Amino acid sequence: MGSTRSEPESSRVLLVGTTTWLDELAAKLVSHPAIAVEEVATAAAGLEAVQDDTVDCVVTEYALDGTTGVEFLREVRTVTSTVPVLLGTADGSEAIASEAIAADVTEYLVVEEPLDRTLETLLDRIEEAICSARQARNRRERARQFDAVFRDTQTATWVLDATGSLARVNQAACDLIDEDPTIGEPFWQLPWWSHSNATRNDVRQLVERALDGSFGNAIICDPRDDGSRHVIDLSVRPVENDHGDLMSVVIEGVDISDRVTLERDLRRSEKLHRVTLNNMTDTVLMTDEDGEYTYVCPNVHFIFGYTADEIHEQGSITELLGADLFDREELAANGILKNIECTATDKAGREHTLLVNVREVDIQDGTLLYSCRDITKRKQREEALATLQDLARSFLYAGTHDEIAQHIVDDAPSVLDLDASAVYLFDTDTNELRPAAHSQAMRTLHGPLPRVHADGDTLPGHGFISGESLFFEDVHDTDRLANRATDLRSASYIPLGDHGVFVVGSDDVGAFTDVTRELADLLAATAEAALDRVSRESQLRAQERQLQQQNEQLTTLNRINETIRAIDQAVVQAETRDEIDHTVCELLTGDDRFSFAWLGTVDPTTETLEPRAWAGDEQGYLDSQRFAVDASGAEPAGETAATGEVTMVPTVAADLREDSWRSAALTRDFMSVLSIPLVYNDLTHGVLTVYADTRDAFDETAQAVLVELGETIASALSALERKNALLTTSMTRVVFEIDDPTFVLSRLAQDADCTLSYSGGVQQTTDGSYVFVTVDDADTEIVEEAAAELVGIDDIRRISADGDGGVLRLGLTQPFLALELADHGAVFREATADPATTTLTIDVPKSIDVRTITQLVDESFSGVALQSKQTLDQAGERDVYGDYLADLTDRQLEVVQTAYYSGFFESPRESTGEDVAATLDISPPAFYQHIRTVQRKLFTTMFEERNVSVAASSDRVQ
Repeated sequence: MGSTRSEPESSRVLLVGTTTWLDELAAKLVSHPAIAVEEVATAAAGLEAVQDDTVDCVVTEYALDGTTGVEFLREVRTVTSTVPVLLGTADGSEAIASEAIAADVTEYLVVEEPLDRTLETLLDRIEEAICSARQARNRRERARQFDAVFRDTQTATWVLDATGSLARVNQAACDLIDEDPTIGEPFWQLPWWSHSNATRNDVRQLVERALDGSFGNAIICDPRDDGSRHVIDLSVRPVENDHGDLMSVVIEGVDISDRVTLERDLRRSEKLHRVTLNNMTDTVLMTDEDGEYTYVCPNVHFIFGYTADEIHEQGSITELLGADLFDREELAANGILKNIECTATDKAGREHTLLVNVREVDIQDGTLLYSCRDITKRKQREEALATLQDLARSFLYAGTHDEIAQHIVDDAPSVLDLDASAVYLFDTDTNELRPAAHSQAMRTLHGPLPRVHADGDTLPGHGFISGESLFFEDVHDTDRLANRATDLRSASYIPLGDHGVFVVGSDDVGAFTDVTRELADLLAATAEAALDRVSRESQLRAQERQLQQQNEQLTTLNRINETIRAIDQAVVQAETRDEIDHTVCELLTGDDRFSFAWLGTVDPTTETLEPRAWAGDEQGYLDSQRFAVDASGAEPAGETAATGEVTMVPTVAADLREDSWRSAALTRDFMSVLSIPLVYNDLTHGVLTVYADTRDAFDETAQAVLVELGETIASALSALERKNALLTTSMTRVVFEIDDPTFVLSRLAQDADCTLSYSGGVQQTTDGSYVFVTVDDADTEIVEEAAAELVGIDDIRRISADGDGGVLRLGLTQPFLALELADHGAVFREATADPATTTLTIDVPKSIDVRTITQLVDESFSGVALQSKQTLDQAGERDVYGDYLADLTDRQLEVVQTAYYSGFFESPRESTGEDVAATLDISPPAFYQHIRTVQRKLFTTMFEERNVSVAASSDRVQ
């Protein structure tokens, strides 16, 4: 060990275990002159050694024979809570560290190479632990001493804060006056010195010197209104902390009014009495030059326990006060030496601390006069006050409520001289007080401490609810005592604010004095302040963690939103499906947003998901897996393809042995997965699957944004299909026969017993969908009455009618198949429904898979049968028709369709322009204006297109 290290004195270190590093540690400790080493191999032997109460520190290995170092630590803590225990292991982990901390380990160390450095660290920790344990024992002893000193009934004691204001006062000081002092007032303004300005000034100067760090002693004379004088011998001592900062001032006072009066009277007598009484504080002795007694004060027994004769028999004063008490030459030069501090042993063997004044005299045969004052209680009181302040500071450095509770229990004996104590902390979740810490003495007297409900039925609950300190001379006298078998007699229940209750007691009746009660309240108040601080700090840490989490979520969301915006822009500009697929994957994996992303399409033949685009760090993952379309146990992409729902795997490492795909993903650092179906209007365009290299990478916000991205991609793919459908000249015409009474035309044909035909007349407005149907073999009024009874139709308007049929416009409450087909690029050409059958004719562009449209029809109706499939080439017709319709507004199309089905263009006309205008709720001029506009656009499309075609043909001929 280094030469600069503070060496512990006479310490015994117990090493438990058989590992190599313990042997090397023992070898280093053996060379230490102030440390004795004991080595044992098992936990049982170690516990037996601890029970002997001679061990100052324990060092144990984690892996012990038949148990662990943590279990051994718990057994040690049942025996003692003060002996430091250091746990070392070469195979450390967070779990072992957490267990050790929970078991109240003093130090937890991971033994690493090089071993010399680790052992050097361990030696330092052993010394620090031994030193801390000894300091704790010393503080407890000083607290006991303070308690004894503070209860002194003969000496008045005041404690001032660092500003000179009164902080505490004992009963002896209160007995000197007839009124209660005011805590917090400057000491020189208190009632003790209220009768004279001169007295107040003297006291103030004495206190100010102490505040500057100087010890002071003075006789204060305070004249009273009745002519008498109140004389007090004051001793003022500043109390500093370990850093030399002033913490408080302790003032002791002895009322010497009677003695001063006596001195004044005796001063008129002979010289011996005057000198003796003038210098008397407690005991006066006089010797010759050889130290032989020439006079012994009769009250010598108050300090030393000897009679005056017994003191004379000792012969020399060196037997009583020791040799070399003072320097004779210094006394000769000054004539008097004051406040010489020394120790003396009384007749009973007790040690006393004395302040001795020595002066030269010439009285009878005596040449040296000694006046001795016993300041033992004062010293004890000062040390006790300092100890209490140290304890208060130690509470404030605790980090958790349970740690503070243990501090209270550990330090209560030092402050209160009562060994039985416990702390209950309030559990807000269960509305109970739980025993967080208790002393061994409390468990011995009371037995196990159960949880108690926070109500007035039990003593801890009553103390907590009432908020008042409860002191009982004999706790068995109260009705709220739950455990009548307890050996606890005197007991106190002091609330710790909203945090819990402090319980302290003894097996003696009437163990609480006024001082003990005051100290108990002070200890509880200090602990409450520490608990408040920990609560505030815990709340702040929670708020900081929440804010940090929110910031991280916001950062992640911003990155995702940037990606989504980039994808949206790219999707809008994309011209092909492959361009959309590859752009989505590349942007999702760009800038390390996600590790890997891919798009797949279901192959109905193999029932697997086939990749069509991917980007990122794929590492051969797609080739290593068969992405079966399966709702359970499959890779997330296959599960999403089977269920049509989002699949999210927050932790790939979970259930590693159950799903084979997880190990393949984990070896490629894919820690979490999100798979999204690409669905638009119930039509799937595949599955998008994204992989991340962190766990829980997809929170609720990220998942929602990516799901919305999936909908955007599916919508873009559908739009692209519709665009391609408009550009293609080749298509397949499929004819289906359905047997589904829920189809609005089938149901209406059955109910009206007629034949209904739809030939492409459909309108989509803000009010809903409208279709034009032709009625055959039935009066339109009968059809209108039947339609009015159907829930799927909410508006019926007759466009034209004759004796056996006509044209109706039907407003539908549900989406019409033609609109869904148009979303996927197909055209609903015709539907014919009679009471027996319904046939549907649909044109499917070459760019669209016929199976997709067949699937849509199957999902929309029941009883579907494919009747025919025919390939058509409508290049010229489709170009002209598409250009013409694209040039019309929705209102213009509605007007011309209504006019057509009303027979406006028949010769003779079946409906006039005024009739059609009334049907459309517009004016006749507006109707004719729309008709002329539509006709002009029709002719323009026909003739300009024809001219272009002729010119192109001429070019080809040339």
